[in-house]
Amino acid sequence: MTVIVRDLRTELPADVERFAHSRHLALPYVLWTPDGIRHRQAHTHPDAHYRSLVAEEDGETIGTAQVGIAYDSPEPGQGYLNIYVRPDRTRRGAGGLLVRAAEEHLRALGATKLFSWVLDEPDNRAFAERHGYRASRSALFLRLDLVNTALPPIGDLPPDVELRAFADFADDPRPLFELDAETTSDEPSDVGAELTEYETWVAETWKHPLLDPELSMAAVVDGRPAAFSIAFTDRATRYSTAMTGTARAHRGRGLAKLAKNASLHRARAAGYREAFTGNDTDNEPMLAINRWFGYEICATEVRHVRELG
Repeated sequence: MTVIVRDLRTELPADVERFAHSRHLALPYVLWTPDGIRHRQAHTHPDAHYRSLVAEEDGETIGTAQVGIAYDSPEPGQGYLNIYVRPDRTRRGAGGLLVRAAEEHLRALGATKLFSWVLDEPDNRAFAERHGYRASRSALFLRLDLVNTALPPIGDLPPDVELRAFADFADDPRPLFELDAETTSDEPSDVGAELTEYETWVAETWKHPLLDPELSMAAVVDGRPAAFSIAFTDRATRYSTAMTGTARAHRGRGLAKLAKNASLHRARAAGYREAFTGNDTDNEPMLAINRWFGYEICATEVRHVRELG
């Protein structure tokens, strides 16, 4: 049996479905759908030089990688490679081949520092260390049972606040982009990001096939979004918070909590059964909000870094 590594063939529905299935088995806390995978491949900014790689053994997808340049970071030369092998297909060489192909791609683009998320499990961390990666910051995956967990009541809103769905901004989503850009720049991370191109945000985020404009909610003050919670769904039973944040001028009022609570209530009413989210372990304000809702930690990832000589 021979393992090969190649690019994902997005024009072949079966190939994309196998990619999504392999990713789901390795990382079930994230929504992996064929539409979402195709969208990312087609609409990621060209400066990212983004690639989706497949490790294949006798026609079966046993590992995957998402590889690119952090083009929106103010620090040049940063690349990322996120590699996951099916837990029932490890120790066949797929991970090592994916790392080699990903690093060759990034090195050719001039990357000097590589970042990779690694599940916080002994075998995974040992694999990363053997390939020259050192542990950096960590992040948590959290899950909320929407069927059996009582959500906090929405309650009365402050007199100057209204809750509006993203669908209400369909004619002009730019205020949501501006809020996303501000909150993203303040997120704790070892790879900074600056959202500066509205058209790129529209293509990558606003038109993402998993974004649900009826479940994504904004807390609006004086006619402008002051906080929001972006909801992605698989259009079946699984819901995920893609981003929750508050403009600097309105922090400390609980507006993000209001927006996310409204979104979760709508998700449960629409029949979604599980809610997922992720937080940097240093993001205590957001972790406190998620604990208040009843989210429980289901896994930990550790970002690993390798400096290229």
